[in-house]
Amino acid sequence: MKKALLVLSILFLTVSYGQEIKQVPQISVNGEGKVKVVPDQSTLVVTIETKGNNAKDVKKDNDQKMEAVLRFVKKMNLAPADYKTQRVSLNPQYDYEKKKHSYNATQTLEILLKDLSKYDELMEGLVDQGINRIDNVIFQSSKLAQYQSEARKLAMKEAKMKAEDYVAVLGQKIGRAMTISDNSQTYYPQPVYMAMKSMEMSDTKAPRETLAVGEINITANVTVSFILE
Repeated sequence: MKKALLVLSILFLTVSYGQEIKQVPQISVNGEGKVKVVPDQSTLVVTIETKGNNAKDVKKDNDQKMEAVLRFVKKMNLAPADYKTQRVSLNPQYDYEKKKHSYNATQTLEILLKDLSKYDELMEGLVDQGINRIDNVIFQSSKLAQYQSEARKLAMKEAKMKAEDYVAVLGQKIGRAMTISDNSQTYYPQPVYMAMKSMEMSDTKAPRETLAVGEINITANVTVSFILE
C-alpha cells in the first residue's frame, strides 16, 4: 500500500513538473528586416524560334542563327561560365484547316550579364544575330548573400524591439529566445521597360535608356518566441 502511494506521489510530481514546463510565460512576435539594393547584374533568357515546312531545313536555319549568336556573345567578352544553352526543341505542328504539317524549332540561351552598362549593346546584338524572343530578364545583386545576412539581423532586432515594447507596459522583461522561425522569401524584380528615346526627337546623340532596373528589396521575416522574466 505504501509503495502504491509512493508511486502515485512520484507520478503526481512528474505530471505537475511537466505542466509547469509547458506553462512557461512567453511572448511570440514577428520581425521584418529590409535592405534595398540597386542591382549590379542580370540574367537574360532569350530564344531563337524558326518555323517552316521541312524539319531538316528548320533545324538547320535555327542552328545557323544560334551559331551567329554565340559568336557575338563571345565577342562581348563574357566568361564561358556566364552563358549556356537552356533548352532545344523541334516540334511538328499540324494545320487542320490546310491539312498540312509544319515544324517549329527553338533554342533558348541563358546569359548572366555582370556589367549592366552593356545591356543595350548585348540586346541589340542578340536581336541582330537572330534572337526573336526575350523570355525573361531578372535583375540581381552579386552580393546577395551579404545583404540577406544584413536583412536577417535587422529582422531579429525588430522582433526583439517589439517584444520589449509589449512587456515593458507590464513591468516585465524578455529573457532568452525559445524558438526562431525563418519565414523569408527571395524576390527578384521583373524588368521595367522604358520607352526608347527616339533619335529623331533630338539633334543630340544622347545614349539611349531602354530600361529602369529599379531596386531589389531583400527582405527577411522571422517569428521569435521569448521567455518572459
